[in-house]
Amino acid sequence: MCNLYRMEQSVAEAADLFGVQADSGANVASEIYPGYPGLVATCEGVRAMTWGFPLVLKSKKTGQPLKPKPVNNAREDKLSTAFWRTSFAERRCLIPASAWAEAEGAKGHMTRTWYSLPDQELFAVGGLWRPTHEWGEAYSMVMVDGCEQMADVHDRMPTIIAKADWQQWMEGKPEEAFALCRTWEGRLDVDRTDQPWVKRT
Repeated sequence: MCNLYRMEQSVAEAADLFGVQADSGANVASEIYPGYPGLVATCEGVRAMTWGFPLVLKSKKTGQPLKPKPVNNAREDKLSTAFWRTSFAERRCLIPASAWAEAEGAKGHMTRTWYSLPDQELFAVGGLWRPTHEWGEAYSMVMVDGCEQMADVHDRMPTIIAKADWQQWMEGKPEEAFALCRTWEGRLDVDRTDQPWVKRT
């Protein structure tokens, strides 16, 4: 599953890509982690939301609610479940990304391997969003089976939506959008780095 991605272009550049208005007040980092703001494109425009739907669990010791956990990935085979169903039917979005990362290597020594699309500074990942009491508007990435190029690292990948299918994803019926939840068949650029997966301070 994806727990880190990059979006290295400006809010204006992302809005221009999707042909919508930009929220001039949006401010996000170039590397996005679960629980932090990222850019999302809806039919209304590009704006910042928190990456991850809040999931509130209760303490086994006290029974009291714990700090919400961001659920930042939505598996395509779970989209009909109660947690995702309404958002998938009513609030689909596109997530602009430059690359996503997966952890590779032995436990405790994992490094970042980045995946991107050749010759594309930005591409679109299928997502869902909803309003929340905890964090305001929040979004999650839809995940599908991983492609052959990343089979030795992870068996899941983000749902990359081709430009020709953006309108179908955003405005189509749920069954039309679900037809786009498929493994990317194009080539990926792979950048294996020596960057630690967890940055230590």
